[in-house]
Amino acid sequence: MRILFLSYWGFTDPLTTATVLPHLRLLQARPEVAAIRLVTVERGSDALQAPVLQLPFDNQKISFEPLLSPPGQGVLVTKTNDFRRFPRELAAQARAFGADFILARGAPAGALAYLVQRQTGLPFYVESFEPHAEYMRKSGVWRWYDPRYIFQQYWENQQKRRAAGLMPVAENYRRKLIAEGVPAARIITVPCSVSLSDFAFDADARRRMRQQLALPPNALVGTYVGKFGGIYYDDEAFQLFKQTADFFGPNFRLLLLTPQAPAEVQAKLAAAGFDPARAIVTRVPFAEVPLYLSAADFAYGLHRPTPYVSPIKVGEYWANGLPVLLTTGVGDDSGIIAAEGGGAIFDLTQPGSVGQALEGIRAQLADPGHRQAIRALAARHRSVERAREAYDALLPAVKEQNPAGYQV
Repeated sequence: MRILFLSYWGFTDPLTTATVLPHLRLLQARPEVAAIRLVTVERGSDALQAPVLQLPFDNQKISFEPLLSPPGQGVLVTKTNDFRRFPRELAAQARAFGADFILARGAPAGALAYLVQRQTGLPFYVESFEPHAEYMRKSGVWRWYDPRYIFQQYWENQQKRRAAGLMPVAENYRRKLIAEGVPAARIITVPCSVSLSDFAFDADARRRMRQQLALPPNALVGTYVGKFGGIYYDDEAFQLFKQTADFFGPNFRLLLLTPQAPAEVQAKLAAAGFDPARAIVTRVPFAEVPLYLSAADFAYGLHRPTPYVSPIKVGEYWANGLPVLLTTGVGDDSGIIAAEGGGAIFDLTQPGSVGQALEGIRAQLADPGHRQAIRALAARHRSVERAREAYDALLPAVKEQNPAGYQV
């Protein structure tokens, strides 16, 4: 069995590192998988000098052939050119590689896989399938009349009709897809999984990092990893940080690991009335994120209410044993926290909600065994075993549907 694995993110994107590479490792370990071709979409400087395949595990079966989208044109022109050119290039790759099917990561990659299938008949599956077009519209990134929204919405509907299998990240989206008429046998829920060992709490790292960051010995540290804006809170997030500082008092410190410019973030903190001197704003390599999480005491999940997601950062926080202060209505995670712990839920539309959630965080931090209990939550809901189980169900079905392999 030969798999063409398609990611819409670039090879060096943290989402590729966090969500794609662990699945490649699982797939190459399967005896029925003979070879995997990883295809990423490279933009900006990475499109001018494509990255080299470097994996954090022994590579036995994986080759790499990115799609290149050079800079220099407007977004709409670039996207139009990409979706005219990439399906042809993918079809040519699939023929040369002898792919049995495409495994696409995310609905935008699934759109490309659908366009290849329309040309060639090559079966495709979509991991991390979600209503991407609606998320982008509701977050204000796209308008209803934006061609990107119109086409992505159409392509998602075609994926529901024509994909051999869909793997949404939230159980409530699986139920919605079934209600829309997608056969249940074609849907397997696979939450975004994390490496429990890579993100495990490290007491030595905690002592070392807190000293390196010049944190007071009695500092209570809240951390956030990621961007602001779009599907994440922006101005609201900084008001939340201010409320947290007021609640916990002078010992509170904020640790922000973000790709956004530190000066911009510090200015927003000051505008919200948060003393920038009590915040550390930095960008760190993905491999170092667990060290910083070990230095923290709890974490923020700043998704706007988004019912069909599975934020990878929530799984990483849980794997490190951190209680998560999370918005209501975020995938399955808000419900898990409400039912099983692992943090507290807030609703910005409800007065007093943030204060109640912070009380819940304080109560959990008072339990000396809270980090071990929350790590067990990650093992139940975010282990890579969920992906392994999905592949157990998926790959035999591929053989049955396409026993002779892909023929053009």
